[in-house]
Amino acid sequence: MPKNILVSVAWPYASGSRHLGHIGGAYLPADIFARYNRMIGNNVIMVSGSDVHGTPITVRADDEGVEPIEIVNRYHAEFLSYWEKLNIQWDNYTTTMTDNHKEVTQEMFLKIKENGYIEKNKSIQAFDPKENKFLPDRYVEGECPKCNYLEARGDQCDSCGITLDPEELINPKSKINGNPAEFKETEHYFLKLSALNDKLADWLNTKKGWRPHVINFSKSFVDEGLQDRAITRDLDWGIEIPDNELGDGKKIYVWFEAVIGYLSASKEWAVNNGTPEAWKDFWLDENAESYYFVGKDNVPFHAIIWPAMLLAYGDLNLPTNVPANQYILIKGEKASASRGVGKTLNDYLDEWNPDSLRYSLASILPEQNDSEISEDEMIRRNNEELVAAWGNLVQRVFSQYINNFDDLDTTFEYEKIDVDLIEGAKNCFKTTGEMIEKVELKSSLQNVMAYVNSINAYLNETEPWKVIKEDKKRASGILHCAITSIDACATMFTPFMPTTSKIVSDAIQKEDQNSWGINEIKKGAPLKNIGHLFKKFD
Repeated sequence: MPKNILVSVAWPYASGSRHLGHIGGAYLPADIFARYNRMIGNNVIMVSGSDVHGTPITVRADDEGVEPIEIVNRYHAEFLSYWEKLNIQWDNYTTTMTDNHKEVTQEMFLKIKENGYIEKNKSIQAFDPKENKFLPDRYVEGECPKCNYLEARGDQCDSCGITLDPEELINPKSKINGNPAEFKETEHYFLKLSALNDKLADWLNTKKGWRPHVINFSKSFVDEGLQDRAITRDLDWGIEIPDNELGDGKKIYVWFEAVIGYLSASKEWAVNNGTPEAWKDFWLDENAESYYFVGKDNVPFHAIIWPAMLLAYGDLNLPTNVPANQYILIKGEKASASRGVGKTLNDYLDEWNPDSLRYSLASILPEQNDSEISEDEMIRRNNEELVAAWGNLVQRVFSQYINNFDDLDTTFEYEKIDVDLIEGAKNCFKTTGEMIEKVELKSSLQNVMAYVNSINAYLNETEPWKVIKEDKKRASGILHCAITSIDACATMFTPFMPTTSKIVSDAIQKEDQNSWGINEIKKGAPLKNIGHLFKKFD
């Protein structure tokens, strides 16, 4: 039976251009996983959107002397262009600025509060005396108390992944003017994470097959004991607090409301699809599965805080898996647009075939460890694996078939070597599918490329370009077997390289069309001449 599968993808702050680390960290893996599940017949919705309330937006707006909405509109439009160029297939890509998101957030806030997991409390918050205003967490920067990273933020350290409160930083300072931050008492609403600690620990203990760095970090974090966290801040930009008893000048903070976007985006998708109740199939059906694709810096919010919020709310499905990737490194540093480590995504999209870029990233996905990437390595993979191995295979078999089309004999029968190659394709479909379902995407791509190499070895052994001169029937069988195998590869490459894979598949006439499996190729049918799929970089 088809499964209902929710693919939830990290919400990028609409505050700056994205880079390869963002795409390889969350968006490409999610698209590969979702495409495969659609191909095998599962009901899939893939949702995300631009986070418009993150404090990086207001920081940039302050730097540029403009209103936050100008920053949001600029980068949301840029993100939409990324998805189109990279062929990222969303079911709903929205923003946290919609009325729908506001209503879902406020409803969730009230329900969690009614259930006794939100309460008012006093807290110490960073204050900028020169600006005479409280500082949101990301306006505060200092030294991490755990790993001594010097550029830790007031909410999290990007180096060790620990979540923080600004007062925990060593030598905290305001990002506005660099002056030391002061701390004053203020009143806010808190999520009572401490009351959810045991429930969350019990749930985490049921999780099998999670990536070690995700489950080990989450369990150790919960074992230390969760602390209640403020979910409102002294802000002008954000979602209004419903039934606000705190007074003016406070908003729901981004770390609480952004993750609610997965639910609000699902409800928005259902309405846009003309089936307003369809979101329930993915959130209330106990057999539905939900996968959260994020980078490792987002593990605390998706494997701990968001599940805690869902437990506090009640009735909604908790994550099936949080297959968070680790960092893509450039010259030993985490890729970062804000710190100038690595080029922006637009720089690459101006130079690269999108499928080549998708392949090069997918082949080094940092699923278990941080992965170093260089342009030299990306170019090598393009030239040696896409151009020389896969692209050249398609080109030479198509050329042989087209050039000798009038001499082909459809009365051929397969020999053992041919049957073995087709059997290899069947096995490759099985193992590739199993790997993708376990979100082992890098290995699954390597598995398909290994089969490509076996087709090249088959052709080197059978030599149809020589056999055609002496035995047209045998050469016809070899070419038909090679075309069948190439078509199988195009199908298996589709989640990774959808555009070029479709070009190959559409050029081959078939008796049937399997969305994930071997197709029977029409004997004696012409092939469309598709030319070269990829270009070689100097």
